[in-house]
Amino acid sequence: MNRIGVLTSGGDAPGMNAAIRAVVRAGSEKEMKMFGIRDGFEGLIAGRVLRLRPRDVGNVIQHGGTFLGSARSEAFKTKEGREHALRNLREFNIEALVVIGGNGSQSGSYALSELGFPVVGIASTIDNDLYGSDITLGVDTAMNIALEAIDRLKVTASSHRRAILVEVMGRKCGYLAMMCGIAGGAETVVIPEVESKPDDVARAILDAYRRGKNHALVVVAEGASCNASNLAKIFEEHRDLLGFDIRTTILGHVQRGGVPSAFDRILASRFGVAAIETLAQNKHGVLIGLHNNGIQLTPLKAVVSTKKELDLSLLQMSRVLAT
Repeated sequence: MNRIGVLTSGGDAPGMNAAIRAVVRAGSEKEMKMFGIRDGFEGLIAGRVLRLRPRDVGNVIQHGGTFLGSARSEAFKTKEGREHALRNLREFNIEALVVIGGNGSQSGSYALSELGFPVVGIASTIDNDLYGSDITLGVDTAMNIALEAIDRLKVTASSHRRAILVEVMGRKCGYLAMMCGIAGGAETVVIPEVESKPDDVARAILDAYRRGKNHALVVVAEGASCNASNLAKIFEEHRDLLGFDIRTTILGHVQRGGVPSAFDRILASRFGVAAIETLAQNKHGVLIGLHNNGIQLTPLKAVVSTKKELDLSLLQMSRVLAT
């Protein structure tokens, strides 16, 4: 394999640029010709392909987002869309593809692989919900951005004796919320995996008030049945019973756009080099991930068919530490 394409797909994650850089430079070192596809699978269908050389990826490792662009492609979910993408890969004589992205992106990787095209995936999503990697690209940066915001909010909350509801990203996975709750010293954490009733959250806030704390912190995943906005509406009606005034902050996409941490830059570099080494050994149809601090190859079929379980013992630990 001498002509390799690389694309980023789905939600952007800090470290994607570092991964592109590693793929291009590792491939170039092996005298492969490297190509970038703009705007994910949508760009692949449209034929937006450009040649990438080592100097083309200079000075990108420290930047968040992805200079290749990313998009979600409804067209690629169709048979016609995938066949069009394959025709473009053949037109540019691209012999293998590296796909940097999360669950939806790796489903696209698997679809191409099932059509006989060599694909290697790189695990990249701030939700950390992708099977095949203990931690995915972008998670560390997203956690640190959220935690910095939480630390700042607690200062104001303490000054004014308030309870703050902080909503972090995580539509289907509560990993970010759980970890930020532990690291931020939250009274309670609300995640999609475990049903939380408003009464339970209210009780945690009131307990903090009765213990003499001058603030209370609740970290909520956006995909929880009781998200921050819903909780705030309920608590506004019963504010006299909670002790604290309630304030809500929704961090949203600010968690995605940060400068990648040292951990994410190094992880991206390891993943990118491993992707090229895997293709050089004529292995494909796999996801590059991290397991026990070592590179792990997981078949894409397993990646798209297996749900990554959250370690709920950490949620119990957060409750113990909040007392």
